[in-house]
Amino acid sequence: MAKLVVFGGTGYAGGKITGEARGRGHEVLVVSRNAEGEGTKAGSLYDEAFLAEVAKGADVLVIAVHGQSGLLDAVPSIARVAKDNGARIGVVGGAGSLRVAEDGPRLIDTPEFPDEYKGEAGAHAEVLEAFRKLPEDVDWFYLSPAAEFGAWAEGERTGDFRLGGDVLLTDENGGSKISGADYAIAFVDEIDKPQRRRQRFCVAY
Repeated sequence: MAKLVVFGGTGYAGGKITGEARGRGHEVLVVSRNAEGEGTKAGSLYDEAFLAEVAKGADVLVIAVHGQSGLLDAVPSIARVAKDNGARIGVVGGAGSLRVAEDGPRLIDTPEFPDEYKGEAGAHAEVLEAFRKLPEDVDWFYLSPAAEFGAWAEGERTGDFRLGGDVLLTDENGGSKISGADYAIAFVDEIDKPQRRRQRFCVAY
């Protein structure tokens, strides 16, 4: 059993990861600004003293917050606290920084990418680059979902999906989808059996 601290655990992805991890017997502390109830704590990821307090004894710090919420500026403090506690960092990433082909552009740079999502996608891409520049002794992973992912594309839990690297995974019709439940399975699988130290990977059907 591992101890996880999930920042943004009341959000869509964070909630799915929390449920999956608890279902596997892990101890999970959910952190959000307005957390209430057992197994939760109110506070901010951007308060380093609070971050250090809740990270004590943690095996994994799960970062499931919006990219535009100041996450980029918080990466150094997250890294310091994780290193001090011997914890791994797991990041709920975005799909926009995935390439559409091995030598192709990033999804965010294609004409079809919706303008209303560019701010969030761009912020997540910057966060990924910040993690890649961290010292080798900071352990992290960053899981990008498929292009269609969120409460608006809920889907079902199947346990049947594919994992990839930096290239967007698509089906035979060009679609790229993953349910919240299956995303959470892939995320917690990496916690249970680490395979991708200091790597970004992606998941889709």
